[in-house]
Amino acid sequence: MSPAVDFTLPAVLEAHEPPEARGLGRDGVRMLVSRKDTGEIAHRAFRDLPGILAPGDLLVVNNSATMAAAVRLDRLAVHFSGELPGGEWLVELRSRTERGTVPYTGGSPGEWLPLPGQATLRLLRRETPRLWRAELDRDVPGYLCKHGVPIRYSYVERDWPLDHYQTVFGVTPGSAEMPSAGRPFTAELVTALVARGVVVAPITLHTGVASPEKDEPPYPERFRVTESTARLVNLTREGGGRVVAVGTTVVRALESAARTGVVEAAEGWTSHIVTPSEGVRAVDGLITGLHEPRSSHLMMLSAVAGRELLSRSYQAALDGGYLWHEFGDTHLIL
Repeated sequence: MSPAVDFTLPAVLEAHEPPEARGLGRDGVRMLVSRKDTGEIAHRAFRDLPGILAPGDLLVVNNSATMAAAVRLDRLAVHFSGELPGGEWLVELRSRTERGTVPYTGGSPGEWLPLPGQATLRLLRRETPRLWRAELDRDVPGYLCKHGVPIRYSYVERDWPLDHYQTVFGVTPGSAEMPSAGRPFTAELVTALVARGVVVAPITLHTGVASPEKDEPPYPERFRVTESTARLVNLTREGGGRVVAVGTTVVRALESAARTGVVEAAEGWTSHIVTPSEGVRAVDGLITGLHEPRSSHLMMLSAVAGRELLSRSYQAALDGGYLWHEFGDTHLIL
């Protein structure tokens, strides 16, 4: 499948640190606003969001909290991606470098890796070209609380505390990487949205690792859509309001729960991939970050925005000096 958008990302447009380190509040990042009905593209600040959404709109957010999912050895790092239905975990092995980590192609089925704290990780088999199905002889979440650090890639120049990788909505630990579309929200901004008449409802989807070097389809992730959130989504759309997903993780969860055309309560592991040919059934808009060239997420964005508007939007972001990655700027598609 050809990429939805193809471009070259200059290194100068990679966000190397949180906006707070650049003298901004979380909600002080920039926001590109793309409107499918008019084709308009506008440049705004994220804190302008209450004035852009309308009373009766519904924001659906991901309440998954980020784990300290990287465990560092002398030469390797193990990134714990997510739990599988049988209790095993998906992990990625990466070689440590001066600036961060790079993919590690070694490892073999049955190999044992000694980890800090006298723990042992056993590799079972490759699940994807870069991910292993593995078993740890410890409770993984508890182990990561003691021995893990947040996953960091080389474009982020130093370690940051785990609270820099949490969103205001995160209450259910389980994500290997931050559901970063929710990061610019603050308690004050959420209060302003609610005062405006915008409703906020949660889903849970625990995000796995999304290594920037690889372009591959998403793999199964654990999710939950409650009955109350499903009902709010359906009532909002019936009443003429817009359902705006905060992040591609929310789109994936809602579309996984909308197989019958309406959203129903659902939970488990989803392998659903949103593509332009299938389109979306449950959302009318999306708040998201700016994604890497050829990322599979761009197929989802194309399903929401249309390929032509998405292409023009990314060109506008490149021309406007927007910043990419989890500490970067945002994109609102309506």
